[in-house]
Amino acid sequence: MPEASFNLSSLASLPPHQRDAILARLTDKECQALLHDWQFVARPNQLPPDGDWLIWLILAGRGFGKTRTGAEWVREQLKAGASRLGLIAPTASDARDVMVEGESGLLAVCWAGDRTNKGEILGRPQYEPSKRRLTWANGAMATLFSAEEPERLRGPQHDRLWCDELAAWKHLSETWDMAMFGLRLGSRPRTCITTTPKPKAALRKIIADTRTVITRGSTFDNAGNLAPEFLQAVKEKYEGTRLGRQELNAEMLDDVPGALWTAAMLEAARVSAVPDMQRVVVAIDPSGTKGQEDRGDSVGIVVAGKGVDGLAYVLADRTCKLSPDGWGRRATAAYREFKADRIVAERNFGGAMVEHVIRTVDPTASYREVTASRGKVARAEPVAALYEQGRVKHLAAMSDLEDQMTGFTADGYVGEGSPDRVDAAVWALTELMLKDEAPTLQVGRQIMRR
Repeated sequence: MPEASFNLSSLASLPPHQRDAILARLTDKECQALLHDWQFVARPNQLPPDGDWLIWLILAGRGFGKTRTGAEWVREQLKAGASRLGLIAPTASDARDVMVEGESGLLAVCWAGDRTNKGEILGRPQYEPSKRRLTWANGAMATLFSAEEPERLRGPQHDRLWCDELAAWKHLSETWDMAMFGLRLGSRPRTCITTTPKPKAALRKIIADTRTVITRGSTFDNAGNLAPEFLQAVKEKYEGTRLGRQELNAEMLDDVPGALWTAAMLEAARVSAVPDMQRVVVAIDPSGTKGQEDRGDSVGIVVAGKGVDGLAYVLADRTCKLSPDGWGRRATAAYREFKADRIVAERNFGGAMVEHVIRTVDPTASYREVTASRGKVARAEPVAALYEQGRVKHLAAMSDLEDQMTGFTADGYVGEGSPDRVDAAVWALTELMLKDEAPTLQVGRQIMRR
């Protein structure tokens, strides 16, 4: 089969036996060309989207293949006629070691057989480290820049930019502005950003720009090319944590201004093991709805204990949207699993109903109603103070609970829906750590003692 006859989309769509038969007839030269064809090798989310966009923003986790995607995008742009490119990294060494000389960098992906769409020879570029420059056979050039020196971008002009790990740039706004001022060559200048997201205002502006198209991806999208030991290690240590959600799943996690709990505070609270417990409670925050999964609030169910070391430990979040029988069984199952001393629930809002549900499911469970004479924020603030003092820990990751916590401010909850998980956690921790310190929290009647 002649080299020029490759039709990759047609080849990929053929039945396996036909595709294998065609591939078996390829010459070594044709096989090499096929292996260097990014359209054939790439995953769908590594290919640029269609449309008239200015910025292609790839928000992806560690190991997704961001560097390879960026380098291959540059290569495809060179084939399409781009001639003046800017390569921007957090530091000069990052630009050299990752974007150019890295295992997935430009020197690795470009090869001798590369030609432009018009048939001009491109080949592998000549790299001149002292000049921070790559030059291809047809005269196209790429210049390396560091986000540590935004002023270096004042003056140079480009028709394409590849911005790597933009969220890690030291002078993000200044570097981005200088880069955009220089993106003015050609009829269709474009930028590719490859980065793991971080809560940066400049990145949020880029995301909000109507000229930006976004591709999202996780570490696990590229599992077939990553060491199994690495995947297992990061899953065990980071999956479900806020850090893991950012670095592996590429979620944008922001701290809300005025939040009672910050991401750093919750990250510092996380532990992988707990001591023996002096006392354990299961706290329920009733929703007041019938528990349909498609509407209404969830029923907050949080398990917490006070360790022999005097610290409080949030042990589990069993919050759910179930019927009364369903969440009642879920709460009592947690009560038995953690050998809890008591189930507590707020009397003001559905307490009688909670008691009835618990009694119906498990008549022997120890249950107590608690009555609040203060609002949600006033109840939450002393619990948040416990976190600031390092007196509360979280066993493993409870991302849904932690998301609600970081949306709870001194002016109220700013997240979606109701802070059911936080309310339950506040009741549990108050019962364990603050009951004797909070005279405005009145304890209702105890239904049954263990």
